[in-house]
Amino acid sequence: MAIPIEMIQTDNMCMRFFRFGSGAKALVILPGLSVKSVMKSAVAIANQYAVFEEEYTSFIFERREVLPQAYSIEDMAEDTAAAIQALGLQEVCLFGASQGGMIAMLLAAKHPELVKKMILGSTAARVSAAGFATIEEWIAFAEQKDAAGLYESFCKKIYPTAFYEKYRSLFLATSETVTEEELARFITLAKTIEGFDCTKELADIRCPVLVIGSEDDAVLGSAPTIAIYNALRSGTQAQYYLYSDKGHDAYDTAPDYQQRMFEFFES
Repeated sequence: MAIPIEMIQTDNMCMRFFRFGSGAKALVILPGLSVKSVMKSAVAIANQYAVFEEEYTSFIFERREVLPQAYSIEDMAEDTAAAIQALGLQEVCLFGASQGGMIAMLLAAKHPELVKKMILGSTAARVSAAGFATIEEWIAFAEQKDAAGLYESFCKKIYPTAFYEKYRSLFLATSETVTEEELARFITLAKTIEGFDCTKELADIRCPVLVIGSEDDAVLGSAPTIAIYNALRSGTQAQYYLYSDKGHDAYDTAPDYQQRMFEFFES
């Protein structure tokens, strides 16, 4: 069954989103950096998060439609907060993956009234120059308009080796459909990660938080997961979990990930 893509309009921007499920509680999902819009995967995402369907209505937000030249993750957090408020949502359960986790941390710190509980997946509160190296490589491929090279580097880094090899032909086929507009948008969004640091803002987060990572994360590594947990645990209820072999994209590759999320939000 098709899932309609909706548009939220605020005073400053437009943002696409979709929703699924019929529960009274709200789950907001902020996806990570991607080349193709997650709006194209609405049905697959709804199926992936089927465990939430009865208890929650889930909302998956895109970044704003028109990206300004000067744009930051802080801006993304404010955009998302405005979208949540425009929809009349309160005390949401918030899940941010990778760059979406960076957005989620700032949102929870600056708008604590909006967030009841939060899960952070494969993310970092501070991205060092070394940590940005992989993303810089992706930007270079995109600037060269080399979609195949971008997809190969991107997918090799975010997925475990066996998963990448299994679906490599599909990834390369998808790269052939990438447009110049999608590459330009990817570049703008990827560059916002350079120098990102919200370690000070972590002190303002008061909701319970679960931080999930993987020891074999080839993009950001597992250390940021522990660092976020250590920074949060003195000020709020915090816990963490590390997979051993699910890669940066553990939220897609670990079969128990969504059940783990559900149990945390329901606890």
